[in-house]
Parts: sequence; C-alpha cells; structure tokens
Amino acid sequence: MILVNEPVIGLNETRYVLDCLQTGWVSSAGAYIEKFEQQWASYCGMRYGIAVSNGTAALQIAVGCLQLEQGDEVIMPSFTIISCIQAITYYGLKPVLVDCEPDTWCMDVTQIEAKITKRTRAIMPVHMYGHPVDMDPLIELANRHGLKIIEDAAEVHGGEYKGRKCGGMGDISCFSFFANKIITTGEGGMLLTNNDAYADRARKLRNLCFEPGRRFVHRELGFNYRLTNMQAAIGLAQVEKIEQLVQRKIEIGQYYLNKLKDLPGIQLPVEREWAKNVYWMFGIILDESTGENAESFAK
Repeated sequence: MILVNEPVIGLNETRYVLDCLQTGWVSSAGAYIEKFEQQWASYCGMRYGIAVSNGTAALQIAVGCLQLEQGDEVIMPSFTIISCIQAITYYGLKPVLVDCEPDTWCMDVTQIEAKITKRTRAIMPVHMYGHPVDMDPLIELANRHGLKIIEDAAEVHGGEYKGRKCGGMGDISCFSFFANKIITTGEGGMLLTNNDAYADRARKLRNLCFEPGRRFVHRELGFNYRLTNMQAAIGLAQVEKIEQLVQRKIEIGQYYLNKLKDLPGIQLPVEREWAKNVYWMFGIILDESTGENAESFAK
C-alpha cells in the first residue's frame, strides 16, 4: 500500500512538545504559538500570522474579517474542498463559481471578469494540489474592481508564483496544517495578512470575541478556533525544515513524472513556466478516448 502521505516527525518536534508538557503550557497560550505564527508569516512574506484550529476555521475567519453584507458575492473555483463554499455561505454570502483549467486544475482567471456584478466583493483563488493560480491577472482585476482576495494556500506550502511565495499575495491568505499537508500540526491552520485591522479582527474571532477589560461581555459572536501551544510546537519544528520537506515532495513528483511520462492514456500534472509546483498531490486524469490503455491502467 502506498500512503497518501506520512508526516515527517523528527527530534525537534518531540523536544518542543516535551517542553510544553514539562512547563505546563499545553493549551492555547504559550511561546510556541507566537513563534510559529511569526516564522510562517515571515517565510511567506507576510507581516502577521494568526494560528487557528484548522484550515476550515482559517477560511471562515478570513471571510468574517471582510465584514460583508448578506447577499454579497465571492467568486471562487468550481473545483475545491467544501470548506471554501461553507466559509462563504455561513455569512449569508453568495458563492459564484468559475471553471478550472484542465491541466493545472486551478481556477481559470480569464473567466472571472464576466462573473463580476455590482454585488461582487471578493475573489477566492485556490492553489490546487501544489500548483499556483495565475495570480498577476487576478490581482490586477481585483485592484481594478476594488475587490478583496482571500488566497487559499492550504495545498501549496512552499509553492511559488514568479518567485513569490504562495500565501503571500492575497489581502488574507489561509493555510491548513492537517496531517497530510507538507508541514503539519496534526490539525491546525493559519491566516496571514499585512493588514493591521484584519489581523486584530482575526485574533478576536478565533477567541470567542472576548473584549479587553471586560472579557465576558460580548458585543458580537466569535468562535473557539484556537490552536494549542503543543500543536504550534510541532508546527515550529516543521517550519524549521520546510525547504527539506518541499524538496522531497518535488523529488517524488519528478520521479512519478519520469516513470509515467511514456504511458498512453493519462494526463500528468504540469508546471507552468512561472510556477514552482510542490506536487502536494499527484493527480492523474485517465483519457477515456484511448480505450483499452486507460482501462488497463485503471485496473
């Protein structure tokens, strides 16, 4: 059996978690949380990191930071996890779908402008399976129409677009650190932003919207989406070896490409000239038109 992914857990992960246990900082406060947030934000080229309980929570808080009105529209790809849609519909917003490119599986940015209406407020690009979305035309379009960008980078740790780290190009970006991701905290996620107000609001929303000074007086509802210090300790150790983990993913992807390149009846992952594909998932499309070859491969 070939596993989808095995977490690479080393000595520092064990040492940092043991430090949490020995010092008693096992819940949602502690030095490792801030260190993890700072180092991941810095790696991606953003100012602020806000660690949360999972990638779905990151998306939900990211949409909440925009404070949109019910009925407002968010443009997103037709091919992605349900978490993206749920983050939009939770607030009474309308998801507007665009199709995806057949080779990168990322949203086709040429379809976005035709979907923009007077109620459009944001675009949610999703970098799929380790390959980046074509961000420059999307950013230009968003700037021209006054739209915000929520960048879903859950599957593209270490990936790059024209030399820029994925997760470092949106108004807000979101990551997942689930067990099958390139770096993991078991469960966990993070928002990144350069915007002071978004960072403050994200911290508030993840922590039940407690008010400073009068903690249990709530002016609005938030969520218990906190990450634990123990999870952050694992995440910090993972970030310390991110380049090693990314390079290994790329090596595995290249191995599959070389071994399968001459096999008829399949479409393999691509890497655009402006992209650094980290091959988080190696997706293969079978070409039914080849008949027996595709059927044989599927078996």
